[in-house]
Amino acid sequence: MLGKTANGLYWMFRSLERAENTSRLIETGQRIGLTRSGNMEWGSVMQTAGVAEGYAAHRGEIAQDQAIDWMLRDTDNPSSVLSSIASARQNARMVRTALTTDVWEATNAAYMRSKELLARKVPERDLPNTLKLIRQRTALVRGATHGTMLRNDIYDFARIGTFLERADNTARILDVKYYVLLPSVFAVGSTIDNVQWETILRSVSASGGYRMAYGNQVNARDIAKFLILDKRMPRSLNFCVSKLRDNLGYLASDYDTTLPSHEIADKLAQRLSLHDIDEIFEYGLHEYIQTILASIGELGAQIEQDYRFYV
Repeated sequence: MLGKTANGLYWMFRSLERAENTSRLIETGQRIGLTRSGNMEWGSVMQTAGVAEGYAAHRGEIAQDQAIDWMLRDTDNPSSVLSSIASARQNARMVRTALTTDVWEATNAAYMRSKELLARKVPERDLPNTLKLIRQRTALVRGATHGTMLRNDIYDFARIGTFLERADNTARILDVKYYVLLPSVFAVGSTIDNVQWETILRSVSASGGYRMAYGNQVNARDIAKFLILDKRMPRSLNFCVSKLRDNLGYLASDYDTTLPSHEIADKLAQRLSLHDIDEIFEYGLHEYIQTILASIGELGAQIEQDYRFYV
């Protein structure tokens, strides 16, 4: 496969996942805002999404409605939901011949519907439904991909883009909760702490799965274990890295070549398998997540280099 095609597939699916994940971060900020006063949490949420500097340059002082609009629909923000879906569609056009008709039509429909929903500033009362509709549209692309795409290198690059972005997002959502949004160390284990942890579960659509695994008792240790180590949870770090390693392995088999990115993925998977949650908390959850985020960034850069994305 040409590096340019691999690049288009990888970024098409990274952008779709980013759009969905940004919508989840917006929902997280809105829910956590109900337990906090002021606009501090929106600065933290934008910092987590990596868009705080851009916001400061374009909008200045933080206000809830401005932060939501920046993350949701501002075209000056390349990571906004609207910009991400537009980028996914543009990449899909570049690799149109590699996609099935169903995948292309679902991607195009997601763009058209999102453009319609985000044509103007979204009122706060309409925000939950708007975010829900956007996630439904990105889910339709994912469903068309699973249901119609041949399991070959095209599919592998699509999956690698998806799970790299998803792992990065789950790590960032955990970090924003534990390190930034918690008011103080004295709030650990308090009612407000537990409400915020439950909000994190909802933000990654994990409430139902968590209760099946752990029951109705919500606590930081079990939630962190579920979102970091549980291989059954499709947004956990362990699940995402496992899928990354699998699809990179399929590429290694197809091309009969093992590359540095495969070794990085193997080491990252081993790190997630070797430590239990008590060791992670003893090490420091924030510090642990930062090492995972650094490895995810290293892996993404190495994949681009190994498969000559820009050649």
